[in-house]
Amino acid sequence: MTAHPPGAQPPNPHSPLPSARPGAPRVRLTWVQPEDLVGHELRQAAQDGRDAREIEERWYAAGGSPAPDRAGASEPPAPARLRALAGELLDELATLETPSAADEPTDLDAIVAACPHWPGPPGAPLGVKDRTPVADQGRPTAAARGRTPAITPARLHAAWLGRAAGCLLGKPVEKLPLTGIRALARATGNWPLTTWFTARGVPAELLAAHPWNRRSAPTSLAENIDGMPEDDDLNYPLLTLLLLQRHGRTFTTADLARLWLDELPAGRTFTAERIAYGNLLAGVDPPETACRRNPFREWIGAQIRADVHGWTHPGDPAGAAAQAHRDAVLTHTGNGVYGAMFTAAALAVAAGGESDVHGCLAAGLRVVPPHSRYARAVRLGIETARAEREFDTVVDRLHAVYAETHHWVHVLPNAALLAAALTHADGDFTRSIGNAVSGGWDTDSNGATAGSMAGLLAGGPDALPAHWTAPLRNRLATSVPGFDHTGFDTLAALTHQEALRP
Repeated sequence: MTAHPPGAQPPNPHSPLPSARPGAPRVRLTWVQPEDLVGHELRQAAQDGRDAREIEERWYAAGGSPAPDRAGASEPPAPARLRALAGELLDELATLETPSAADEPTDLDAIVAACPHWPGPPGAPLGVKDRTPVADQGRPTAAARGRTPAITPARLHAAWLGRAAGCLLGKPVEKLPLTGIRALARATGNWPLTTWFTARGVPAELLAAHPWNRRSAPTSLAENIDGMPEDDDLNYPLLTLLLLQRHGRTFTTADLARLWLDELPAGRTFTAERIAYGNLLAGVDPPETACRRNPFREWIGAQIRADVHGWTHPGDPAGAAAQAHRDAVLTHTGNGVYGAMFTAAALAVAAGGESDVHGCLAAGLRVVPPHSRYARAVRLGIETARAEREFDTVVDRLHAVYAETHHWVHVLPNAALLAAALTHADGDFTRSIGNAVSGGWDTDSNGATAGSMAGLLAGGPDALPAHWTAPLRNRLATSVPGFDHTGFDTLAALTHQEALRP
């Protein structure tokens, strides 16, 4: 039992931080502390067109700091008065009118209404809109299932391998600036990227100037790879697979929330997912979990969770997008949700095996409101890739548009880069993941999604270059129960079962 000085109050056991005594140790959690969230919300307000000038002035006049540029927590910790003010300002920022709201709805019915070319049911001619009630999209009738293109375990095997290889390529350079990525790769003659990053042969001064991602280098440099290490870009597809195994295509957002609380360690979540997880623990119901004090609601998290929704809806982009929407709204709104829907729809077309990468991207755009910032980002990526011969020039142009205004994990710059990378690669697997990672920003997430698409289009694991797949050793590490050290061939078979399930 801890003694306290006479007259002193013991620390509140329900306080979100340890005792604030001078010199007391503090738990510096990333992505959750109010004083770190205000700067991100102010930036999001500027992107939304919300007038937050008065709130911004109050924050900085009180001694508040901008959001951390690369990390999830600032140093030193804020005093109690500033933390309290941060919470108040976050709530005030949520009440500001958003001029872009009409063009960027989150409700699925409103999204479908805003999309003039929403895809038809499987087998329908191009331009025929799906008239199935929105609540039933993703739950095909027997007739619709009969028109759905077949998906093979081999194609899904290539998708899992591609996602893992692209993610692993991007892991050691995550959070590095574009100049650092280019310098490290060029130092070993690996530019454009055609193989794994390595520290061998890199000058010591360059390694000191641009250190590898400290958590990833021990498992993701060429000399260290021994199977697929754990990463959230693989954990979430595993959780989606588990979700479908337990609830099928009729799962609800509440089912997903309960699954996370049961099976996903809180420490394995980041940005919007961590905020939503905390909101669930505080008794907030979905979809409010995506909105309450969540400045990351338009970041990339929902997009990296969408693959299995697409893989299990071959030839059915509308069904894949509707299913991805139910997943995404647990944590995201607006453009953050569109990232999941776009990815799921594009991958559904790729899974059907009846289109090239350009048709897949076009299908993805059909489920995104055309006047949204997400649609503009994808179109910019595609148009820039078509206009420039050298991909480095494509990347430079995209960074000129987004680098000063958007965080490196925000969905918009990453959507533009992903679309550009896939367009420029024209279906080639190595160029697809190499382009996606070489563009910087969220390197492992973009590499993963590009690898998923290129793997599906390749058609089978034997079509992927062996130097990308052999080091994976047909196993991945994960904290998702029941899947640690599972082989990618086994995951493909399990995913195939869900793709065939009514």
